[in-house]
Amino acid sequence: MPDLPPSPARPSKYDLYERCVQSPKASAAYLRAIHGRSPRVLREDFCGGGALCLAWVATDPLASAIGVDLDSEPLARLSGVPRVRAVAANVLDVNTRADLIAATNFPLGYFDRRSDLVEYLRRTRSRLKRGGVFAADMYGGRDSMTLQTTSARFILADGTPVLYEWEHREADPVSARVVNVIHFTLGKGKRAVRLHDAFTYVWRLWSIPELTDAYREAGFAKVEVYDHEAGALDHLGTLHVRPYQPGADTLPENWVVFVVGRA
Repeated sequence: MPDLPPSPARPSKYDLYERCVQSPKASAAYLRAIHGRSPRVLREDFCGGGALCLAWVATDPLASAIGVDLDSEPLARLSGVPRVRAVAANVLDVNTRADLIAATNFPLGYFDRRSDLVEYLRRTRSRLKRGGVFAADMYGGRDSMTLQTTSARFILADGTPVLYEWEHREADPVSARVVNVIHFTLGKGKRAVRLHDAFTYVWRLWSIPELTDAYREAGFAKVEVYDHEAGALDHLGTLHVRPYQPGADTLPENWVVFVVGRA
């Protein structure tokens, strides 16, 4: 099986990531519901290809978005999109203010030391507008330190099948450090093309109590935890969410949550 980069005729790894990993339209609706008001300006930190930025402006004609990432390559997807600004920089150095700042797909794991995590959270809080909200997700639970590969199959718009693989390659429960890798395989049989190690992540997995403590130390007035899958639509199609309630709610054995700080 050839192991080749995408050609102009094939989707990029960022396109495949959006199709197989993300649900940007649903995420935008969920984050708006968490905010609870009418946020207009989104800042997406560690944005990669900026799928959330694109969904944010596509679903609200009055909204705007700023995508921040250290890597300029994936930011090219945002070029020329109305009401979206791409910023190639370290998130610690960008002072642009927003109603909502989001850090999704577990990027808080890039901060290996607690002091660095708290410093990022402190700077993020200072860049929120009045009544602003910061939301970041994290995963954990029973299998978070288990070396394994899980897979799923998807179909692209042109009918091309894609095999998506998420590999837990390394895990150290003492340091809470992991190495996770994503692979894609496009097509089937002899003509299949594999993107091996399309994305590699070296993370420190923070527990929920560690994160909520860090948020409070950074100065957030209120810290909440939201189950990534929780939420309900009413008869008007409005999404309603509420924070996790100790004693009333339970998380699955393998969980993904949003930890939310309110300025």
